[in-house]
Amino acid sequence: MMNMLEEAIIYATIMHQGKVRKFGGRPFILHPMEVAQILSTLTDDVEVITAGILHDVVEDTDGTLSEIEKRFGERVATLVASESEKKYPSEDKRATWRRRKEESILALRRSRDIGIKMLWLADKLSNMRSFASIYSERGEAMWSDLHQSDPAAHLWYYKSIAQALELSLNRTGAFKELIKHINFIWPGTFDSGKARYREYREVSIEGCKLIGHGAKGDVYRYDEELVIKVFNHKNLYQDVEHEIALARRALVLGIPSVISFGIVAVGDLYGAMYELLNSETVSERIAHDPARVDECAELMAGLAHEIHGIEVTEDDIFPEAYGRLTEYIRGGVAYEDEALAKRCMRLVHALPSANTLVHGDFHTGNVFLTKDEPLLIDMDRVSRGHPIVEIADLYYFYVVLGEDDPSVIEDFMGFSYATAKRFYDVFLRCYLGTDDEATLRDVTEKASLLCYTRLIRKIRKRGVRSAENKATIERCITRIGKLLDTVDTLEF
Repeated sequence: MMNMLEEAIIYATIMHQGKVRKFGGRPFILHPMEVAQILSTLTDDVEVITAGILHDVVEDTDGTLSEIEKRFGERVATLVASESEKKYPSEDKRATWRRRKEESILALRRSRDIGIKMLWLADKLSNMRSFASIYSERGEAMWSDLHQSDPAAHLWYYKSIAQALELSLNRTGAFKELIKHINFIWPGTFDSGKARYREYREVSIEGCKLIGHGAKGDVYRYDEELVIKVFNHKNLYQDVEHEIALARRALVLGIPSVISFGIVAVGDLYGAMYELLNSETVSERIAHDPARVDECAELMAGLAHEIHGIEVTEDDIFPEAYGRLTEYIRGGVAYEDEALAKRCMRLVHALPSANTLVHGDFHTGNVFLTKDEPLLIDMDRVSRGHPIVEIADLYYFYVVLGEDDPSVIEDFMGFSYATAKRFYDVFLRCYLGTDDEATLRDVTEKASLLCYTRLIRKIRKRGVRSAENKATIERCITRIGKLLDTVDTLEF
């Protein structure tokens, strides 16, 4: 009786019969066999190696996932599915190339199955071996024979995959070889050190208290002196490096922030370890004693003034904050009402270039108190910009997110929606140094305009268009339209 691997070899050979590789005219079956061989150096998991033999059956033949599942089991079918791009039969392959690759890379980044990551590594290494061989002979002329003839697009694709695989598989010979071939075709893409053995300190967060939650990851109390921020699967090694670099530069410039000890591995995720003596967040302080909300709002206003008073130059590492605002508009409002989006964009473009800092994620969950002294974390959005950017973020966190469902803010901040709105009100009065209602209303209207563009972008980014979401978008569009009738500048 044949074993699974033998049956897979026969089945794949039949399915790929008559097909040849793009380069050299060699029988196509040699590629999945090479992938299986590479996988055999990474694992002895028969299902993963079997998937390597079958990984192109669905994408390149009339074979189906249901047939593979029936013959080889559910897990093999799942592994093959991870390597099978969505087909757009009514469109030209060249036109859909980028879209297909983006969709498949997103699925890879979200996967927590090491077998899927091994399969991707083996397949891409096999491809890169072929590319490197042909590139040695033909140079740049090689790209003209592919569906995608732009070498920069291929660089983006293989670099993105290598980044997504790095933490899990950087110690393997296959990963190091992949990096070597990428650097051969596109010199300098990766630091040569990535082609050598690299070890990250491995830590566990089992039993650690969750003390903060954000869009990029979660913060845990590791011990009395250290906290660890565990980044989610959307973040690559370079994202973590970038945040640590921004945090260190911000500290040098005078922003009171925690000190990073570098990158660690937390299972198959990246983490950043920070020195932070036993302390509490401002959110925790308010949650424990809501009567202290005014005191905390005043403290946060003072901290905001401290940040916004720091001057930098365009040559520094901090980007302009306005790029984020235009992304909200282009990725949200523009899909609903192009004319309205253009009016919003004119206001953003009219903001003057700024050489002062904004934190970019300024809320009470990102500020720790050690002996009543504030220390900031989550420095990945520190940028140059007008303070309206920061105030808009605050209004978004403490008011707008709770307009449809107050529990969203209550779960995020740990205290009631009424307390959150009180926090924003007191913060703004302290920050502006006024109780003049007209002034407070004017600044809040400017902030809310930006907030509603952000909320639309958030809903569209999820990809779920429920009746409730559509109603929220319509409400936001209506409010933006009314605000644009009165707001003629975002400055204050």
